[in-house]
Amino acid sequence: MNLSYWEKSEWFSNVDFTIVGSGIVGLNTAITLRKKYPKAKIVVLERGILPHGASTKNAGFACFGSVSEILSDLKSHSEDEVLQLIEKRWKGLELLRSNFGDATIDFQQHGSFELFSNDNMLFDICRSELQEINTMLKPIFKTDVFSISENKFGFKNVKENYVFNQFEGQIDTGKMMASLLQLAQSKGIKIVNNITVKSFNESTSHVDVVLDSEYSFKTSKLLIATNGFAKRLLKEEVVPARAQVLITRPIDNLHIKGTFHFDEGYYYFRNINNRILLGGGRNLDFKGEETTVMETSELIQKQLEVHLKNMILPNTSFEIDHRWTGIMGVGVQKKTIVKQISNNVYCGVRLGGMGVAIGSLIGEELANLV
Repeated sequence: MNLSYWEKSEWFSNVDFTIVGSGIVGLNTAITLRKKYPKAKIVVLERGILPHGASTKNAGFACFGSVSEILSDLKSHSEDEVLQLIEKRWKGLELLRSNFGDATIDFQQHGSFELFSNDNMLFDICRSELQEINTMLKPIFKTDVFSISENKFGFKNVKENYVFNQFEGQIDTGKMMASLLQLAQSKGIKIVNNITVKSFNESTSHVDVVLDSEYSFKTSKLLIATNGFAKRLLKEEVVPARAQVLITRPIDNLHIKGTFHFDEGYYYFRNINNRILLGGGRNLDFKGEETTVMETSELIQKQLEVHLKNMILPNTSFEIDHRWTGIMGVGVQKKTIVKQISNNVYCGVRLGGMGVAIGSLIGEELANLV
């Protein structure tokens, strides 16, 4: 890095807190640290020109879990653990909304719908367990969360009934992240883009942060919030999971409103600005999608188009406007990793595809470890 004296002294000298990752977790961490330490020098490092992982590349679902996902989680987690996961996601969504207001992030509560293919017995299983799940969730929501709804949107090749969740909604993640960036910068938090942290070396009093150009600087504390890219810096159990998305051009008189899940949540779609946004398909190639390469694959993109044509918009002509990918961080366990790694290093990673729901809360938790 060819830095001047002014650049070194303003951005990379006497740094109190360095945060790696300017996504929803990283920025919430920085903002919480500013509340705790009003005079601290806080620097956020971001490898992309914008938050690079998933915060601005996701589908914008304000969700906390479909019935089939909850039933699946109950096979590998205790009921208390699943309840804690859902409560954390719900509290995180409430925190996000209270921090910015619904209008700022374009929060819309049209509810969510879980669809089921005709040849799948999963709907019958979900329906039989519906009341038990509602009873389990009542301490959090005080009323029934899930109910059976009719197929009122004209979807094809799915069962005539689906499961409706009245509490879930959708947001504009671009507006959310722009608001977070604006708030962080207004509080004197320095955000440096297009820079990659290669490694770090810790001493008793500080951490040497090594950047992609072999330039290094000292920071008192290092907080890692890179989620799907965590393996590059940490030994924690976080697996990258690429999410592929496409969006149509505007469709006249689009009557579909809400967020939708099908195939056990491996596919998801929603309306936005008279368009359909559709993502998923990771289950077609789990191993191949354990990557941090930000490229789409022909296998998954073709299947997304098949679902658009045969199920979501069977009687409507459409054109694809844009395709992209994001990188999530997942693991065998759904619990997020928020911990102190060593004397001066901390991390908040493995959000499990629930960044919108829990990112604000995880950022606060990470900052409060310091």
